[in-house]
Amino acid sequence: MVDVPEAGSELERLVAVTALLRAPGGCPWDAEQTHESLVRYLTEETHELIDAIESGSREELLEELGDVLYQVVFHADIAAHTPGEDFTIEDVAAHMTQKMVGRHPHVFGDLDLSTAGDVEGAWDSFKAAEKPSRSSVLDGVPLGMPALALADKLLGKAGKVGVTVPDAPAAADVDDEGELGELLLGIVASARTRGLDPERALRTTLRTLRADVVAAETRAAASLAAEAGARDG
Repeated sequence: MVDVPEAGSELERLVAVTALLRAPGGCPWDAEQTHESLVRYLTEETHELIDAIESGSREELLEELGDVLYQVVFHADIAAHTPGEDFTIEDVAAHMTQKMVGRHPHVFGDLDLSTAGDVEGAWDSFKAAEKPSRSSVLDGVPLGMPALALADKLLGKAGKVGVTVPDAPAAADVDDEGELGELLLGIVASARTRGLDPERALRTTLRTLRADVVAAETRAAASLAAEAGARDG
């Protein structure tokens, strides 16, 4: 029998418990897990957390946040014992702290951004400074997102390069999320009646939107190059 480790904080105790579970003499199942094998559990726990946020109690929120936190600790312990990865939960925290400080120069620096709108407007420039290798507004957008969430994300990115999508006529009279939910459910019900797959249909349309964004970026880059050539000439 292994004693539950003592630690300076409950977070440190969780890290120590996870390490014991995956160490020799611990839990065989935990020891066999990989980043890839845990993806399904991360997905499940994330959706359970969303449910708790939207409709659960304080106790449910506390539990589900813990489950998601455990996934992060678990992955970090795997990395700490995987050649070529070799990082710990402390490295994860340090990287996140550095990122948050860098993305908030209005808090940790001299930049003056007084409203949430100001921050949103400057956010892309913060990220661009952090990741200069990214050349497209689409870089970093995970295509594995649910179609509706991906659509919302891509519409935001498209607007940054001047690509717009007109509102659907039926959506013009929607004033709140309750009405929007009913409209979306009705669209899905109608698609189901007709034997159509709404998820696939939206993803197909989103591929076209992505292509439109790439084309707009290509045109903008060509225009800038032409202007530079004219100045140099």
